[in-house]
Amino acid sequence: MLGLPDGVTACLFDMDGVLTRTATVHAAAWKAMFDEFLRQREGPSFRPFDEVEEYDEYVDGKRREDGTRSFLESRGITLPEGSPDDPPGAPTIEGLSKRKNELVLRELEENGAEVYPGSVDYVRAARAAGLSTAVVSSSANTAQVLDAAGIADLFDARIDGLTAKERNLAGKPAPDMFLAGAEALGVPPSRAVVFEDALAGVAAGRAGGFGRVVGVDRIGQAAALKEHGADTVVADLSELLPGDRDGDGDGEGERA
Repeated sequence: MLGLPDGVTACLFDMDGVLTRTATVHAAAWKAMFDEFLRQREGPSFRPFDEVEEYDEYVDGKRREDGTRSFLESRGITLPEGSPDDPPGAPTIEGLSKRKNELVLRELEENGAEVYPGSVDYVRAARAAGLSTAVVSSSANTAQVLDAAGIADLFDARIDGLTAKERNLAGKPAPDMFLAGAEALGVPPSRAVVFEDALAGVAAGRAGGFGRVVGVDRIGQAAALKEHGADTVVADLSELLPGDRDGDGDGEGERA
């Protein structure tokens, strides 16, 4: 049923890149923030942030502060953690993370959020089949994005960056957030399926012992998704729907 193993009763969906096209929004915001910081620190000859390779390697799927710290460490840069009172753009982990979030919220306010219709169709089909559904996202803006996309009512639970901070849950690639999602739906990991597009996310799904990990390949990294723990890789969740077994779902996002 829906490309899932027997006995599965719950689906755990990452948001950015799986349900919504906001992964590109996040990548652009990370680049703008890091390039701004690097230009001020290193001058005009700075090496810009690569919004494809470095985004995938260091920040995609991670909590905001973890992504900031991870990328800076890759460049040999150590900054103080700072405090929640730091203003956006301050040369601390908190300050730079706040600046990135400021840029994301501005984009959402101005242009809204796009969804992948194949994914929305899949979530609706899962719910019609009696499966429970949850969003598990590292983003602290998950609620705003789901509302902007008009799909908040499709999920029984939400575990996001705010939840992780409140409960001190380790971010992906640790399985803690997905385990919390399964717990919120009242199911053991073995009876839940993880849907992820980020390498850190599929690694988290594999580490948590879930019934299946479905990798969603939006950018041509099917092999890497499998290497990190995906059991199945699809270009769009519509490929798993009855009647689209030939994989001809267009997967194109539309304005929600």
